[in-house]
Parts: sequence; structure tokens; C-alpha cells
Amino acid sequence: MTTNHFPHRPIIGLTTYRKTAAQSTPVALMALMPTYIDAVAAAGGIPVLIPLGLDEDALAELLGQLDGLVLTGGGDIAGEHYRSEHPEFIFDVDEDRDRVELFLAREAVARKKPLLAICRGHQMLNVALGGTLYEDVMERMPGAIKHDFFGVFPRNHQAHVVAIEPDSILAGTLGRREATVNSLHHQGICDLAPGLVATAHAPDGLVEGVEAIDHPYALGVQWHPENLVHDDPVMLSLFDGLVQAAQAERV
Repeated sequence: MTTNHFPHRPIIGLTTYRKTAAQSTPVALMALMPTYIDAVAAAGGIPVLIPLGLDEDALAELLGQLDGLVLTGGGDIAGEHYRSEHPEFIFDVDEDRDRVELFLAREAVARKKPLLAICRGHQMLNVALGGTLYEDVMERMPGAIKHDFFGVFPRNHQAHVVAIEPDSILAGTLGRREATVNSLHHQGICDLAPGLVATAHAPDGLVEGVEAIDHPYALGVQWHPENLVHDDPVMLSLFDGLVQAAQAERV
């Protein structure tokens, strides 16, 4: 992997999540897997972690200082945000994280801020703009294949192929009309939000890629490209595209 060289490296914000460190006395952390950070840095960006708990005024000001944004993976989104009627399939919810990311997703799209949304982030982008989710793909989507390989295989296990729309930004960024991807999610997009177009699908028809209409670079992918950059270096191009779009915003 090579690092792009820019006169002023774009600053890319990455959302974080809460975890508890297993110590003699449990310690609460705000954290992020380093693969996200490494991918942004390899693409030439300066990664900055966005803490939870900030109010909307602070988030708005922070977003104004950022050149791009990554909505990262993690737990489920609370069903109240997409009119869910099946709470029995929803777990690992952080209401404050939902609040922070809903605000950032909407603001990034409204401001045409370069955005890459990954796994949960892909779902969050859809929910933020008015779409809905399958609370559990296997239980709620007719004809679904298995998508949740979390804890079953390593995170770089390539589980299935996605077909990519030929005229999409995603296809142009990857230089492909097909990709083999990892799959670490149990939820997925049901009703696509207004303002988004579907750019990739799994073999069962599940939406695996989206992009915002009339936006220079606002992509969502259901897989985890940050875990594939060593096995399939073309996946770094998603971060390259984000950083290049962010650099263009600085000019």
C-alpha cells in the first residue's frame, strides 16, 4: 500500500464506540479498531477520532474542521429511528452513538462533505436519510443467504460476491463490476432512503453498496474494506477516493 502525498493532508474524522476493558476493575473506553485508522493513513489522510457525548453544536463545529468523515462499524441502531416493529432482533444499542452518528450523517450529506460509511455506517446512512432496515436479515428478508460471519471466521474472510452497478462511483473507485467481500453483519437495508441509490447487491439481492445523489463522494458499503486491504489491495481505493475527495474540498 502506498500513501498519497498532498501539500496539506486532509483531516478525516472517524466515529468511535464504547467498550469496556476487561481489567480487575472494568474500565469504560471510547475506541476504534486500528484497521480503520491505518487505512485512512495509508490513503494519505490524517485520522482523527470523534468522541461520543458531544452536543450538536460541538459536532457541527467539529465537522466544519474536518475534510471528510468515516462512519464505522459496530452494534445495532435503535429501532425507533426506522419504525421497527421487531425489537426482539435488535441488540447492542448505544443511544448516544445513534444520536451522534445520525447528526453527522445528515450534516455530512447536507454539506456535501466527503463520506465513507462502513457496515453499521452504511446502515446508519440509510436510516439517517429516511430508510429502514431488516432487523435481522436471516429472519426478516425472504431468500436471504448467511451474512453474519462475525466470530465464525477471521474478519478478512471473503464470504460472498457483490455485483456492482457499472456507472456508479463505487465501480469507478474500485475499477470493478464485481468484488468478493467479507460479511460481518446481521442487519441490512430494507427500504432504501430517498436521496440514495443502490450501487451493489449480494447474491440474495441485499443492498451492499449505496451512494448519495448529487454528492461528490458519499459512499456506503455493507462489508469491511479496512479488513481486506492486505488481501485485496484494491479495497484501499475506497479510502483513497475519500481522501482525494476531501483534498479537493480543501482547494
